Amino acid sequence: MQSLPAIPNIFKLKPGTGAPRKSQDNLMIFLFLLPAIVLFLLFVVYPILQSIYYSLFNWNGFGPAVDFVGLDNFRNILKDRVFLIALRNGFLIIALSLSVQLPLSLILAVLVGRDLPGRVFFRTVFFLPYVLSEVIAALMWLFILNPDPDRGFINAIIIFLGGRAQPWLGSTTLVLPAIFAALTWKYFGYHMLLFMAGLQNIPAEIEEAGRVDGVNTLQNFFYITLPLLSSTIRTSAYISVLGSLQQFILVWIMSKGGPVNASEMMATYMYRFGFVRFQLGYGSAVAIYMFLLCLTFSVIYMHLTRKPDHLSGL
Repeated sequence: MQSLPAIPNIFKLKPGTGAPRKSQDNLMIFLFLLPAIVLFLLFVVYPILQSIYYSLFNWNGFGPAVDFVGLDNFRNILKDRVFLIALRNGFLIIALSLSVQLPLSLILAVLVGRDLPGRVFFRTVFFLPYVLSEVIAALMWLFILNPDPDRGFINAIIIFLGGRAQPWLGSTTLVLPAIFAALTWKYFGYHMLLFMAGLQNIPAEIEEAGRVDGVNTLQNFFYITLPLLSSTIRTSAYISVLGSLQQFILVWIMSKGGPVNASEMMATYMYRFGFVRFQLGYGSAVAIYMFLLCLTFSVIYMHLTRKPDHLSGL
């Protein structure tokens, strides 16, 4: 019986073809990443390098930078009392955000995420302020905090209850709490949405097993829900801290850092010198300080939160 001819194995790679194929894959990956790399270099790396360069000059933004001052801008910033006030206010907003804004968002997320009557309505109402732009939110709060009782909503309520109208944005002691109230109203819905997403990832069987074992509502929250939400809480805290350090639009529109620099933030301080007084070299140095502060916090955050997630193990 005549045997059939052997069929060649067309799927077997020839010797030496693995390396070129790998090189082609790497080239394809690089080509796909190239647009993102170009945009990152153009809009992130280049502005940072340019700010570092201009921070070494006494430059007003017109013409080439020729008045080289070295590190004088950086030294003068640390000697300025207003910058230290701005730094203190930034850390104060961070402390208030972590101790008031995030716990409030978490409590609302737990309440709205459960079988609360009308929870869809409450989700919409709580998240609506985040949809508004910061400019619109600032203008709304300017109206709400107007010192004129005939125009200001809060002062009208205080007078109706028998109190006295307060100059919320004109008092050095009240302006920062008033701005923080506006910030909380604007952003707590965003953090609430993050916590609600984290709650949806928690299997219901875990909480049901806790109830079977006799765990009450508070114990269920503190010993089951909070540990399983740890990664979401860390993410929310990270976003809140960076947002507090870079806060500008709402503060500038509501108070412009006043009165008497009582609500000054690092971003408003940078804008005042860079674009109001046209001291762009000095303003660039302030921007470098802000960048280093945010970078330092990010590195420390990544080091301290390098823990496995309770749900995914990652």
